Amino acid sequence: MTTARRARQTPEAVDHSFADALHSAAPDIARKSKLALYAFLVGRWELDVETIAEDGTTHSGRGEIYAGWVLRGRAIQDVWMIPRLADRKPGAAHLPGAGNWYGTTLRFYDPTLDAWRILWSDPATNFFSQQVGRAKGRDIVQEGADPRGGFMRWTFTDIEPESFHWTAEHSADSTDWKKVVDIRARRV
Repeated sequence: MTTARRARQTPEAVDHSFADALHSAAPDIARKSKLALYAFLVGRWELDVETIAEDGTTHSGRGEIYAGWVLRGRAIQDVWMIPRLADRKPGAAHLPGAGNWYGTTLRFYDPTLDAWRILWSDPATNFFSQQVGRAKGRDIVQEGADPRGGFMRWTFTDIEPESFHWTAEHSADSTDWKKVVDIRARRV
């Protein structure tokens, strides 16, 4: 038996799963005050989604979010999906203007920026982005380059223990913003 194979069979490797290594029950104590910005998001949410097409027409759908502490409580990871998990079936119609999301966000506080780094990955729609998030009054604003061109801004507003409002906006020049997605979330 090789050394590498023996190393994989240690009790530590057998007793812990990937989920154990990833998930955390709470935020890291040393960073708790800075991690509080996105703490409201931890849990499960139902979404009412409206997309706004280039011509101004709107389309509605339903979705959900699952979010929790990860990486020893140093980050929050979530899964955003449209449609809801229970409604996902082969051949399901795509929500115009958004598609059928099944992606994950990794949010972590960066002390060198005094802000949050946001990494969104959605292999279902082949959309991947990076943003920087900061508090702006009671709201949270995330901004970054749009990989399709121009800039994007995702904003959490009306943040309450049981609900929040989220919008996605696009701009060619980072001055004239156009809303493209509007979401109302309710805690489940």
